[in-house]
Amino acid sequence: MKSAPRMALQYVLLFAASGVTLPFAGLWFREQGLSGAEIGALLAIPMLGRVVTGPLLAVWADGFQYRRTPIALLGLAMALGYGGAGMVQGFAAWALCWLVGATAAAALIPLSDVMTLRVAKREGFDFSLPRGCGSAAFVVANVVMGALLTRASPDAVIIWIGTAAMLIAVTAWRVLPAEPVTDGPRTPGLERFKGLGRLVMDPAFMTAIFAVGAVQAAHAFYYGFSAIAWKAQGISESVTGLLWAFSVLVEIGFMWVVEPWRRRVGIGPWLVLSVGAGAAVVRWTLMAFSPPLWALWPLQTLHALSFAATYLAGVQIVERLSPPGSHTAAQTLSSVVSAGVLIGLATAASGPLYDVFGLRGYLAMAALALAGGLAGLTLRSRLQEA
Repeated sequence: MKSAPRMALQYVLLFAASGVTLPFAGLWFREQGLSGAEIGALLAIPMLGRVVTGPLLAVWADGFQYRRTPIALLGLAMALGYGGAGMVQGFAAWALCWLVGATAAAALIPLSDVMTLRVAKREGFDFSLPRGCGSAAFVVANVVMGALLTRASPDAVIIWIGTAAMLIAVTAWRVLPAEPVTDGPRTPGLERFKGLGRLVMDPAFMTAIFAVGAVQAAHAFYYGFSAIAWKAQGISESVTGLLWAFSVLVEIGFMWVVEPWRRRVGIGPWLVLSVGAGAAVVRWTLMAFSPPLWALWPLQTLHALSFAATYLAGVQIVERLSPPGSHTAAQTLSSVVSAGVLIGLATAASGPLYDVFGLRGYLAMAALALAGGLAGLTLRSRLQEA
């Protein structure tokens, strides 16, 4: 099997899991009797913890001979964490299990991105093609779980993601290519930490990952509370799954059609980031005013810009602004900021915002996306030079 379909399978399993955790984890925790604030805090703990766990796992992962080894081990940790959440009771126990599962799941994404970028450059395929397969799996997971939850217990959420995690571990062990971490001798751990430090001290790099991360983090309210809010509006879980699936279908179209075209014609990532930030501001502002079901469909098309465009621009920006030997550290730091610190704070705030303001909490997300867009304006000249 060539490397492109192998990496596509990796993304399929990763996003088959997140296609259930993102829209439906909040419903599972609500079923356990938790409040909005408790759900927000529980989901935010592993995100905020990534300030520590992200760099540590990046340095740890680069200590192996092959990139697939830490991916397999993290898949196993993900299965143990999420599976354990379904077998314990109490906020503290759920928080500990979710910390383990979500930390492992989040670490898998930058590791998979770095591996795919390297293999794609060597073998001549577009990064967005296998990554788009992951988005397709996300769609299927949305629809299937939405349908299941109209007939089955919310425990199906835990069973699904635990099974997907075990498959990630097995696939990494048996299917992923034996891509070496480095073409030369392995870098000692202390030197890998110093590489992280140099990136942190680069103002342009840190501004870039803040800009990307702020736009991505603005999805926090949507991820944590859209299913709960729509159910309160009388929208069923099956329709919620379809709404999420529709947004990701548009995202796939962007990744498979627009993104390869954009790279061919030479449109730079700074412009793509700016467009994504603007779309996010529009999307979350309009979502704050309880749009009816018919209006949610066109609003969901903006996911192609608020998420996909920003994500792909971010991957390219991080690669441009970091030295070749620091790509794993750079992508992980970007993930720590966007999928860790910023979205963790936004998720923690989303619970109280929903409890007090309901859907008006989306306005805070619009402001966060605007901050990311404004930060991105300062990067234009640097990115044109890179």
